[in-house]
Amino acid sequence: MIFVTVGTQAPFDRLVDTVDRWAGAHPDRPVFAQIGPAATRPRHIGAQDFVSPAECRRRIRDAELVVAHAGMGTILSALELGTPLLVVPRRAELGEQRNDHQLATAHWLAESGSVSVAFDELELERRLDDLGRVGGGPRISEFAPDAFIAALSSFIAGDAPSITRS
Repeated sequence: MIFVTVGTQAPFDRLVDTVDRWAGAHPDRPVFAQIGPAATRPRHIGAQDFVSPAECRRRIRDAELVVAHAGMGTILSALELGTPLLVVPRRAELGEQRNDHQLATAHWLAESGSVSVAFDELELERRLDDLGRVGGGPRISEFAPDAFIAALSSFIAGDAPSITRS
């Protein structure tokens, strides 16, 4: 099963419509999508506007692939659970987001090599066609590393050394 999620704050019709069109041409590949307040309804995939956080986590864990917007909650969950992830960033120029922070996140993820990214609909369809090549990134812990917690605690307590920029 492929699990598609657009998050909870806004529709992402371009992503849902592309996956729905792809699923129509690949009826042997089951797809379920959490589509938010979408303007269109998919015809070839199962869909709900919203799923509970527990159901979303279960679907991410059980999926062979997660296709998602570049929201950090979904990215972190997929990395924690070791589920292959394909990210499609929302784009401000298309009215999908107020700025391009998702595009910047997607570029960073693509450069790091830890997550697969599709920057447009054609690339998304190609990546879906190559499902076997979308691997899972390295698993991460659900907890922050001890060194990070110690540094943050020092900063909050006022014990952190001052940071200078060169």
